[in-house]
Amino acid sequence: MSWTKGDEEEYWNSSKFKAFTFDDEDDELSQLKESKQAVNSLRDFVDDDDDDEDLERVSWSGEPVGSISWSIRETAGNSGSTHEGREQLKSRNSFSSYAQLPKPTSTYSLSSFFRGRTRPGSFQFLSDALSDTPAKSYAPELGRPKGEYRDYSNDWSPSDTVRRLRKGKICSLERFRSLQDKLQLLEEAVSMHDGNVITAVLIFLKRTLSKEILFRELEVRQVALRHLIHFLKEIGDQKLLLDLFRFLDRTEELALSHYQEHLNIQDPEKRKEFLKTCIGLPFSAEDSAHVQDHYTLLERQIIIEANDRHLELAGQTEIFRKHPRKASILNMPLVTTLFYSCFYHYTEAEGTFSSPINLKKTFKIPDKQYVLTALAARAKLRAWHDVDALFTTKNWLGYTKKRAPIGFHRVVEILHKNSAPVQILQEYVNLVEDVDTKLNLATKFKCHDVVIDTCRDLKDRQQLLAYRSKVDKGSAEEEKIDAILSSSQIRWKN
Repeated sequence: MSWTKGDEEEYWNSSKFKAFTFDDEDDELSQLKESKQAVNSLRDFVDDDDDDEDLERVSWSGEPVGSISWSIRETAGNSGSTHEGREQLKSRNSFSSYAQLPKPTSTYSLSSFFRGRTRPGSFQFLSDALSDTPAKSYAPELGRPKGEYRDYSNDWSPSDTVRRLRKGKICSLERFRSLQDKLQLLEEAVSMHDGNVITAVLIFLKRTLSKEILFRELEVRQVALRHLIHFLKEIGDQKLLLDLFRFLDRTEELALSHYQEHLNIQDPEKRKEFLKTCIGLPFSAEDSAHVQDHYTLLERQIIIEANDRHLELAGQTEIFRKHPRKASILNMPLVTTLFYSCFYHYTEAEGTFSSPINLKKTFKIPDKQYVLTALAARAKLRAWHDVDALFTTKNWLGYTKKRAPIGFHRVVEILHKNSAPVQILQEYVNLVEDVDTKLNLATKFKCHDVVIDTCRDLKDRQQLLAYRSKVDKGSAEEEKIDAILSSSQIRWKN
């Protein structure tokens, strides 16, 4: 039968028989090469899409690729089942036998084949997974030195633990169970001279030891004891602190710690009763006087506050109408209470609790402190007559004289701060004894008459001429300077 050329080509191309070749059909190497080419062609398409880097890659088991559990499974599968598969490949000669290999317990995600070996444990090509070259892979989270995980196995010594604490690393102290180990840990911390480490160990001992044992051991370790006392004060654990002072027989510190508890009492009446219980505690002589004064002051403040609140609500007292109170006087310091009394109760008789003189005598306030506070209060009210009376004294002959325990230079500054008139300022500037200080204050606060009279008394013509340029032209001060300069009765020194 005769076929045309086209029919012959169609027959041979459609036949299941092929021409003779020297290659072995069953050679697994040829099959692997074809698979490799197919995978590489797919990888070219996938690598072109760089915009999907943020997509999460998931393995056949549903776990995200790159997670810790995925890495552990990959490592186990690499070292176990893959090795078993290679042994079976060596014992068989056909590609069909490779299809009967047991499925490994952990498979690799397709994305790891397509995207290449981006992390340990992933393969760039399919042939890499079947390669005879042993490759051990580690997960990034697990590829750390073994020493990093020793604290989880509880094999750190006290010295190693303290060194790690000093470096700021996390380590467990629970393995130190015996008293000897705990004390050794404390001694190592003390020898390191690091307060943070010592405090951390003390917190552990405070939690795991009874109070009696802890206090007994710290009594002979003064450095650690001081750290514990400071720590208890910082966290406000007054109960344990009192127990510690009581155990150590530190009566004065015990009393002071007990006294500090009044800061947590907000109610004035309850605080007053608590302070009353503190009076009999074993304070030092000086501290005992302060506690007594504190109780007396609070008692006075409660009485003054109740009375003034009633007067303010009634609206019948002029001082409270013109200057309403801005805050309560309760729990205020002694100086603040004195200022309050000088402001609202300055003219009251000495027998009343709110009298400034009564407060001065009861609490033994020094003259300087009393004058300074009273001056500030009366100057704020612009009560210049009271200010003048404050510095006026009489001798046994009946002569009056102005005297200021704080110095008249401070009086001038306070008066100027409260906008005192120039006449008042000039009066007290003239009372300053030091000439240079007087001239400086007079120049600073523009007390022209004081400057002119002082320069005339000093016979300092040059300074008077220099000051003439500072006053207004045509003013009374300029005329006074000209009259002094033209006087023939003054013998100028320059």
